[in-house]
Amino acid sequence: MTRKWSRRLSISLLAAMMLAVMLAGCSGGNRESANPPATSDTNTTTNEDYGDTGGLKLPLVDKPVELTWMVVSDNTRLNDSLVIKEIERRTGIQLNIQAYPSATYGEKLKAVVASGKLPDLFHGLTMAEINKMGAQGVLTPINKYLDQLPNFKQLYVDNPENNWVMKTYSDDKGNIYPWPMYGVNRDVNHGFLYRKDIFDKNNIKLWTNTDEFYQALKKLKEIYPNSYPYASKTKEYIFRDWGYGWGVVNNEYPAFFDEKTHQWKFTFTQPEYKDMLDFMKKLYNEGLIDPEFLTDTEASWTSKMTNDKSFVTFDWIGRLDMFYNQVKDNNPNYNLRYGNPVGPSNKIRSLPKISSYGLVVTNNEKKEAALKLLDYLSSPSGAELIMLGVKGKSFDIDANGKVVYPELKDVPNVDIKMLEEKYGCWVEGMYLRADKRSVYFNFTEKEQEAQDMMKGKMEPLDPMLKFTDEENKTKADLYPELYKAAVEFSTQYVLTKSYGDKEWQDWLEKAKKLGVDKYIDLYNQAQKRYDAQ
Repeated sequence: MTRKWSRRLSISLLAAMMLAVMLAGCSGGNRESANPPATSDTNTTTNEDYGDTGGLKLPLVDKPVELTWMVVSDNTRLNDSLVIKEIERRTGIQLNIQAYPSATYGEKLKAVVASGKLPDLFHGLTMAEINKMGAQGVLTPINKYLDQLPNFKQLYVDNPENNWVMKTYSDDKGNIYPWPMYGVNRDVNHGFLYRKDIFDKNNIKLWTNTDEFYQALKKLKEIYPNSYPYASKTKEYIFRDWGYGWGVVNNEYPAFFDEKTHQWKFTFTQPEYKDMLDFMKKLYNEGLIDPEFLTDTEASWTSKMTNDKSFVTFDWIGRLDMFYNQVKDNNPNYNLRYGNPVGPSNKIRSLPKISSYGLVVTNNEKKEAALKLLDYLSSPSGAELIMLGVKGKSFDIDANGKVVYPELKDVPNVDIKMLEEKYGCWVEGMYLRADKRSVYFNFTEKEQEAQDMMKGKMEPLDPMLKFTDEENKTKADLYPELYKAAVEFSTQYVLTKSYGDKEWQDWLEKAKKLGVDKYIDLYNQAQKRYDAQ
């Protein structure tokens, strides 16, 4: 990689990382997951000791190989963890894990890319940046090695439901660089959460529409005048999270596909989005939403949600039990539950079966070993290792066929964050295929309620479009300023009492000058090609 190229990439990488985080969803304990088959769908060679490897023969290398892998994790002891050591024992590949917390990962990756000294495996770039690096010869094209990658081939080449990946994820020359992840999305993973114990105590019914939501917050404020009924920790992502309920957000945020008009549109310039901002503004002006809703830290937000300072929020469903476990000794009646959507569409987001966080392999002498390792982790055997651990060492199967953790038998709720910390399971950047037996899919009663409540209330996924390299470059050039300006305007609109129709019109004009029409036209042109196919 040339220094000149590295400098250009590093300038835009921070904004690119922001988009990657939004599209990928939450990190750490907030992962989103789904239901893959327990075994491969094709005839495969099975390693007797390690289960179904999808046809791969272990070990993967003839002589020991060391790979560096940059991941998101708070666990500073991953290299000594059970799972990482087991990977070496099975594959012959020793991993040097470079772990950074989610809060600093983006900046660290920016510095690493700028230096030109890349780890063998890493993730976090957008498709445009990945294809640009691939064209420079910095990254390894997966498609050149399909004969060595039976699991990738089975999942994304031979499967007619999934082989769109080879087109959508590839560049103009047909080279595909990012390794997808399969089945790692649950149906319902985020949404509005509310304190059912407080609602029941004060005879407040769960809302079924936007006005009832407002009336519930208003009543809570009357009963608890020192409270702010709604609190948030997601900062500017509240505009994205709420946007699903107003029908202006989907998986390509801040672009979305309007099924009624069969056109792509820009979230921040739609009249429905203005309606949402007006509603937020109303809540803010009446003291129904925490004044720190755009700046609050997770620690501060947690305190508010567990100490009767706030009663409604939007977050990951794992909080339903997590918060209860934190406060049950002092407040055994604490009962956080999943609530209905807010907004006229009455919908929540759908999560795809296949997604990507931009996991790539650096093009060097170790690339084949790295690709084979990713292929192993995409097998049922590899999925078990990453998501469950090592049978007989970290987990066992009880008489009912359920995965149990003997060393954690006294823990009331074993979650994936705990497994990451203790065994090195569920490290972001390493899980590539879901094992349905994982605790992640063993829904608690509260989590199952959320799954059941939202059946039929999910927005359809937007089409997965293929952009040319030039289109990806244009998107990457336009996005940072557009997004930054949109968030700044949205923030000022809600917080400034005097903002109204005039400021909205001014914003629309500014968005035009920043290239919003050109940005959306890229999607509509790609949609025409999609329809023609």
